[in-house]
Amino acid sequence: MNPQTILIYDGSFDGFLSCVFFVYHHKITNPIIRKESETNNQLFTITEDIITDKNNALRVWKGLLLKTSRHQQQDFFKAFLSEIKGVENTLLSYIQNIFTKETSTGIDFSNKDILKISQVAKMVGREKHRMEAFVRFQLTKDAIYTATVEPDFNVLPLIIPHFKDRYADQKWIIYDIKRNYGIYYNLKTIETIAIDSFSKTKFKISSDLLLPEEKDFQKLWSTYFNSVTIKSRKNNKLHKQHLPKRYWKYLIEKTQ
Repeated sequence: MNPQTILIYDGSFDGFLSCVFFVYHHKITNPIIRKESETNNQLFTITEDIITDKNNALRVWKGLLLKTSRHQQQDFFKAFLSEIKGVENTLLSYIQNIFTKETSTGIDFSNKDILKISQVAKMVGREKHRMEAFVRFQLTKDAIYTATVEPDFNVLPLIIPHFKDRYADQKWIIYDIKRNYGIYYNLKTIETIAIDSFSKTKFKISSDLLLPEEKDFQKLWSTYFNSVTIKSRKNNKLHKQHLPKRYWKYLIEKTQ
C-alpha cells in the first residue's frame, strides 16, 4: 500500500494549481492537498511543501480551459473560494476525472465530485449576491469610501467587477474582517491590502476617521429607514430570511 502524500500549500488559487501540477509531474498516486494553516495529525504520511509557481499553475488552468465550459470554470473557482475543509481534494478528483476524458460530454451530475462542486458553487454565488447588496460604504477623511464585511466564504475576488463598474469614479476599500485582507480601488486598478487597525473585535470604522458630512448622512439614512418602515406590516421572520441577522452589525440602518 502506497503511503499518502500530503501536499502543503499557501492557500492561494495559484498555490492549489501548483499542487495539481506536482501531482501529475511526479505521478503521485495517493495525494491529499492541505493548506499550511491546517494541522496534520496523520501518521505514516509523506509531506511535501509546494512552492507556488504561477507558470505551473497557468499550465494546469489552460488544460482545464480546454476541457470545460465557462460555467464549469466559474463553478470550479467558486468552490475553491468556499474554503470548505477538503474542497481541494474534491477539485483535484474533478480535474483527474476531466483530464481522463478525451472529449467533454457536458456536465455529469451523477458524478459525486461534480455534484458537490455545483452545490458549493451555488452557496458561494448566493453569498456573492448578498455582499453586493449589503455592503455599506462610509466616507473617511482621506476621501476613500470604506466598508467592512465578514462573509461566510471568500467572495471578495468575485465582487470586484460589480463594484469596479458601479463606483468607477470613486476610491473605495472593501475589507474582509474574517480573512484580514481587503480590496482597494484607486481609480485605476485593484490592489489587495491589509489594515492593522481592523480585527474581528474591531470591525467598525472609527467615527474619528469619518467626515462630518458622513456622520450626518448616516443619521439621515437611519431616520429615513425607520420612517418608511410600517410597523403593523413588519414580518420579522421574513425580514431575517431576506436579511440574515449576521449581516446586521455592518449595516448603518441597523446600528444607528
